[in-house]
Amino acid sequence: MKRPLTSKSLLCIALLFTSSFAFAQKKYSEKQITKLKTEVAQIVEDNHKQTQVMIDKIFSFAELGFQEYESSKYLTGILKTNGFDIVEGVSGIPTAWFATWKQGDGPTIALGSDVDNIPKASQYPGVAYHKPMVEGAPGHGEGHNAGIPLNITAALAVKQIMEREGIQGTLILWPGIAEELVAAKAWYTRDGLFDDVDISIFTHVSSNLSVSYGQASGTGLISVEYTFDGEAAHSAGSPWRGRSALDAVELMSVGWNYKREHLTTLKRSHSIITDGGDQPNVVPSKASIWYYFRDVTYEGIMEMYADANNIAKGAALMTDTEMSSRILGTAWPRHFNKTIAETMYENIKQVGLPTWSEEDQALAKATQEEVGSNPRGLSTKLSGLGMPVTSPVSGGSDDIGDVSWKVPTVTMRFPSNIPGLQGHHWSNAIAMATPIAHKGATAGAKAEAMTILDFLLKPELVTQAWDYFNNVQSKETQYKPMISASDAPPIYLNKKIMDEFRPQLEKFYYDETKYGSYLEQLGVTYPTIKKGN
Repeated sequence: MKRPLTSKSLLCIALLFTSSFAFAQKKYSEKQITKLKTEVAQIVEDNHKQTQVMIDKIFSFAELGFQEYESSKYLTGILKTNGFDIVEGVSGIPTAWFATWKQGDGPTIALGSDVDNIPKASQYPGVAYHKPMVEGAPGHGEGHNAGIPLNITAALAVKQIMEREGIQGTLILWPGIAEELVAAKAWYTRDGLFDDVDISIFTHVSSNLSVSYGQASGTGLISVEYTFDGEAAHSAGSPWRGRSALDAVELMSVGWNYKREHLTTLKRSHSIITDGGDQPNVVPSKASIWYYFRDVTYEGIMEMYADANNIAKGAALMTDTEMSSRILGTAWPRHFNKTIAETMYENIKQVGLPTWSEEDQALAKATQEEVGSNPRGLSTKLSGLGMPVTSPVSGGSDDIGDVSWKVPTVTMRFPSNIPGLQGHHWSNAIAMATPIAHKGATAGAKAEAMTILDFLLKPELVTQAWDYFNNVQSKETQYKPMISASDAPPIYLNKKIMDEFRPQLEKFYYDETKYGSYLEQLGVTYPTIKKGN
């Protein structure tokens, strides 16, 4: 059942077989399941301190994509201590890992979240204005430091009950390495890491506790770097002997911008010049430009990619240079599972939003005011169950989309950040090592742990999740990877930046043996607000 069959009739037989035999568990009544879910939520609450320490620790490492060495070492160390088997370096990514704990032959449930951060987003937590810890350094201006701690908290709570009750099943935890580059999950999927998974629960920071199903708002994308090779020459002495690779980059940029005028409103594209030459008096012999091409469908993404390839070829012809390209990341448009979402939302309603303190609300309102947003504070009303979008909505991308087309998947969003911020910004780091982040992750871990128990103890839910996946989600759309078997993940990205800033960041690493919180270690009064706010 874990890998869907092509024949629907055979699939139905396999699903029935799986539900009846492969996932044979002690039968629990609804009353018994409710009692176990209440207990697992209490275990999560009791472990709030451990959740706080993990969140603060990952925040302090402040590592960019593909350079999450300290974060991965710390997280896998906790999982090893708690009996998980770790496979490191998956898909050729040194910082990637899969952690597995198995008891019997029950459902296999994978829990994922991201761990990387944002360039130039260094920020003291709990301070409601721009105050970098290290000027120019990366920081958790997306909030990826809280998701894996949430998953670990939920998994360890469920594992405790599984061991005591003899509940069969497998728990897998994995990191979304380099999510800001959308450059790992498609490789995991290509390499078969989800082939034996029954359901996937992904978590992502937000400002409310929510889940959705169906086609999600936002886009998929392909990330491509185009490199041009020319001939160097003295820019003043003999420029006629040069063939400028930078000219090719500039011409490609102009050509694509003319093309952009004729794109539909759902498409998005952005670029940076990653190599513009060495110095003005040398005709650049090599230059590169890096694009994200986004659309709400796979076909639309690949059309943009084909158009960009033609424009790149034209730029090379006009400058007598050689062109090559490399895929640096991909993300399919996301589609989430109805059965998992509906089951999880019932648990979300039971958990509810955290109780925010006056200090929490004061920090949120001051931060919102600082960046020009409505100072409405933290969310106090729970979001509804997110329904499929009826009309496509453009926006951001996440490579969990690739996983969602391999195995029934949802993304649970948890309330560890402040609403109304612009994202990918230092302001989004302000809450991420404060009680706001800690409380939000604990709430999310409760909902996740309760949902895991539902799927372990009600195997018919797994069958229903796959029925939706095969007969609704995949009825007209078939997943086609955007990467080939020979495409390697770009693990060299961000190395120079981290080599520059890591020595400066090390002095800020959180020492939980000496300080109760990261705010205490940094000497931050919570909250620190500008006078007059």
